[in-house]
Amino acid sequence: MRDPRLRKIPLRVRKHAQTRVALLQALLQELRDKPLDAVAVRDLCDHAEVSEATFFNYFSRKTELLGYLRDVWALELVWWGRRVAEDQPGLKAVEAVYDKLAEQSQQHPGAMMEILALHAQSREKPEPADIPLAERLIAFPEHEGIEDVASGGVESVLVPNLEQAMQKKELPANTPLPLVMMSLAGIFYGVPMALLPAQAAHLPSAYRQQLSLLWSGLRAAARGGR
Repeated sequence: MRDPRLRKIPLRVRKHAQTRVALLQALLQELRDKPLDAVAVRDLCDHAEVSEATFFNYFSRKTELLGYLRDVWALELVWWGRRVAEDQPGLKAVEAVYDKLAEQSQQHPGAMMEILALHAQSREKPEPADIPLAERLIAFPEHEGIEDVASGGVESVLVPNLEQAMQKKELPANTPLPLVMMSLAGIFYGVPMALLPAQAAHLPSAYRQQLSLLWSGLRAAARGGR
């Protein structure tokens, strides 16, 4: 174990985290070539080298494991957006979140499609889960500062950077944030729904084009209201 931060965490907690992350990685592997409905729990357990009983000690069903993947990916999006915002707050940081989302989707299109389906089936917006420290360090060993990212969902990095964009006059001062967040959510989910899996290569440019259209529309609406 190379990370000194992990050595400070009790062994029982580390093993719990290792199992959860191993099952997450197993799910990613299985979703490369089959839908979630065709993934057997026993296959996940074979990849993770745990028993089926152990799986159900950690997750009640496969969709709960998929929700865990969604939360882990959201944590990475927030980490990346905040990292970019340290030097380029405002629209650059917002766009960086979508660049990272495109990267996640390109690397694991099957998993992203299943997350989109899970989102579409949910009647309520899921609350962002807090990813424990050990799981963060095991899932993202190269992500410096991942342990300091507060849980709060992707909105926690988008909203402050939109506010920064208004202060920097990248966006109009009267930009309606709730409406912009609705538009960003539509872009967030709509672009991969339109392009995955066959056109995954076009995700980065499609996200950038949609965001550029949104920014331009907000500026034009502000000029028209004068």
